[in-house]
Amino acid sequence: MTGRFVWYELLTTDPKNAMAFYSDVVGWKTQKFEESASSEPYFMWVGSQGPLGGVYPITGEAKKNGAEPHWMAHVEVEDVDGRALEAEQLGGSVLVPPREIPKVGRFAVIADPQGAFLSVFKPLQPMTAHDTTKPHEFSWHELYAQDHESAFRFYRELFGWQQLSEMEMGAAGKYVIFGKGDKQYGGMMTITPEMKTPPMWCYYANVEDLDAALGRAKAKDAKLMFGPMDVPGGGRVAMLTDPQGAVFALHTPGK
Repeated sequence: MTGRFVWYELLTTDPKNAMAFYSDVVGWKTQKFEESASSEPYFMWVGSQGPLGGVYPITGEAKKNGAEPHWMAHVEVEDVDGRALEAEQLGGSVLVPPREIPKVGRFAVIADPQGAFLSVFKPLQPMTAHDTTKPHEFSWHELYAQDHESAFRFYRELFGWQQLSEMEMGAAGKYVIFGKGDKQYGGMMTITPEMKTPPMWCYYANVEDLDAALGRAKAKDAKLMFGPMDVPGGGRVAMLTDPQGAVFALHTPGK
């Protein structure tokens, strides 16, 4: 099925310390990808259901252009070049033109019209869907937009995402839950003045004990942005920046 989130990459200034941090906080193992064609080693994040992402140093053109540490998700599509072109036609932009990853697949990095970015990706081999309710998996994908309604229209056209429900969040306005069929992928909301953040995607990783994970994160110099707080369904969440400055979130699902 296309339009699903299939891979998560951390681009960072210090891969070695980042691997130690997330292994301790989230519980991932790391594994070197031996078939990488890059001169830089590529390490994968490995959970209980197998690899789910990777970590890579910020180098070359990205470093020269002042790229900051960040997480980026890859969304599976059938036609990378076609989706990149359509993103431009819908008012977005192509940050990294379509290119091959030898023995892996084809990808491009796109930004929506408000500036939030992610990758469109076509793997060479089918990627088995993980059970995102399990520990150590990314379970939620959240978009902070200048206008979440127009942002949703962009992604609906690009990926076929559907609005599954909507909830009122008081002063924060409405929160749109999106996905496909009966599968929820995440939520979108409009940035409030208090948030002081540019349009961006944030990804939530499941942990078994949120308070314990926060304690480990703070001990390794992570900064708490908000939370911990309860969310519908009985779960609890918190958002942080890791020691290098990349934004991420933790989620303990409800029982």
